[in-house]
Amino acid sequence: MKIAFIGQKSLLTHAGSIEKHVKQLAVSMALLGNEVTVYVREKNFESPKEVSGISLVALPGIRVKRLETISHIALATIHALFQHYDIIHFHSIGPSVFSLLPRIFRPDMRVVATFHSRDYLHHHRNYLSRLFLKFAEFITCTVPEKTIVVSKTLAQYTKDVYQKSFILIPSGIDVSPTEKTTLLKKYGLKENRYILSVSRLARHKGIHYLIKAFQALKETSELPGNSWKLIIVSTQNEVKEYVSYLRFLAAGDTDIIFIDTYTENELAQLHSHAGTFVNLAEDEDLSSTLLEALGYGLPCIVSDTPANREAVADCGVICESKNILDLKQKLSSLINRPDTMKIFSTLSKERAQSEYDWHAIAKRTVSLYETLLAQKPSIWKASFAMKKK
Repeated sequence: MKIAFIGQKSLLTHAGSIEKHVKQLAVSMALLGNEVTVYVREKNFESPKEVSGISLVALPGIRVKRLETISHIALATIHALFQHYDIIHFHSIGPSVFSLLPRIFRPDMRVVATFHSRDYLHHHRNYLSRLFLKFAEFITCTVPEKTIVVSKTLAQYTKDVYQKSFILIPSGIDVSPTEKTTLLKKYGLKENRYILSVSRLARHKGIHYLIKAFQALKETSELPGNSWKLIIVSTQNEVKEYVSYLRFLAAGDTDIIFIDTYTENELAQLHSHAGTFVNLAEDEDLSSTLLEALGYGLPCIVSDTPANREAVADCGVICESKNILDLKQKLSSLINRPDTMKIFSTLSKERAQSEYDWHAIAKRTVSLYETLLAQKPSIWKASFAMKKK
């Protein structure tokens, strides 16, 4: 089966959750014997042209803010129209706008989209961006022949709004535990004595709440042994103003460390030896970094969003979103109870292995493709229903 993935920027180490999802899914599908092509941006292109059995096609975009992504996706889709793919799979609601093109001009190619996140909820979006993304969501849920959602939260939302059921296939995890501690030595970290946060540094991720709660723990001497540190790892596309604000909050505090340059192995070191992991997103769907933390067996403290509750289930600690005092109390309670941390560690690993295995996820997705290919192709016609307001 010939499969093309469109929507991701690259397959780089510092890539975001969409890119990690695509890379692992593509690798797993290639191992199942499929021919997988991944479209990446020319400026993010990493040689060679094939990685782990995946063919990479690097295409440019107009390097102007707000035009680069959409122009690259448009070009990638047009390029795909002239190939011989069996499946074109769009990832994320923005890129899925272009699913209209193969549905109209290449009905022999089967079109699938994955709805990863309601991106328009993020505070840094301006009005026009949010308007476009809401339109993109509508296209994602009505135009592709099959639409996948990655969480129960999204499945319920799409069912309520679009009056039909979508296919739930979650993101998976890929962990590489390591005994190496070279990065820990570089930053003066002790094993199991630091709080880890890995995310894009944008306001809706809630890192400022974590910094304030950590500093409050220090002030009240609630950190066991007074040797704990807070490690904030940035993934991609930082919001510069927010990063400046975070650094201002942490100024002069040598126990708060920002890390934005690292290799895959170094990130694995941080996960392998952390004491606990914190995710305080205010409006995020299922977080790939949180799933990875579960896979490493880290006791997790998360904000009380539906997606976070879904991810950790009974394997972690839930705190009230935006409530610094509650976060402080939950952190203190967890890290001062090593026996509880061990229990959560075991539960986290078991949950990750049973619910978020990439091989099983790839097989389910390929099965969806096969079902689609067995059906007679058709030219797209506008047909939809939405919840009446």
